[in-house]
Amino acid sequence: MIPGQNSTRLERLKRRGISRRVGIFCLFALILAASPVITAAQTDPDESAPPPVRAISRDEGIQLNREKDVKARTLVALNLMNARIAAAEKAAALEDFEKMYTELGGFLGILDNTFDFLLRSDTNSDKVLGNFKRFEIGLRGFVPKIEVIRRELPLRYEPFVKSTIKYIRDARSRALEPLFGDTVVREPRRN
Repeated sequence: MIPGQNSTRLERLKRRGISRRVGIFCLFALILAASPVITAAQTDPDESAPPPVRAISRDEGIQLNREKDVKARTLVALNLMNARIAAAEKAAALEDFEKMYTELGGFLGILDNTFDFLLRSDTNSDKVLGNFKRFEIGLRGFVPKIEVIRRELPLRYEPFVKSTIKYIRDARSRALEPLFGDTVVREPRRN
């Protein structure tokens, strides 16, 4: 080998090594500079909206308490729940998600109130058991309506709406439990 050629080759290798190090350094600097932008673009799962209050309005409470008959009260409750879902659908269509959230909270308030009323009633009565079944059948229609609402929601509201759907499904199961006692065949009544 020629002695002069060897020195230029060493210089080229040194330059290549330095340029690689500079390239790697620039790459890391770019990644570090871009990381706040990337993390800002991701939504924080803890930013979900807090669940609304499960409460019924004063007027709804008066309407429910006015009805002493189990069947009439169950029907009034289902009508009020249907009105709440319709209002939630309307608010979601108008993109007023806070109002939609409040309506779903009221819906759950009526659901809990009605379920407690039915449980406080005489669960051995055929009339009350029939209303548990009526209530369960009424709850069936609400899940598809809430699913339609959920499709158009921002991610912030989705966790509560999903938990509402699950709560309704659990409520349907709880509404059927009084219909089935310890035995499969009911014992005949003794007069």
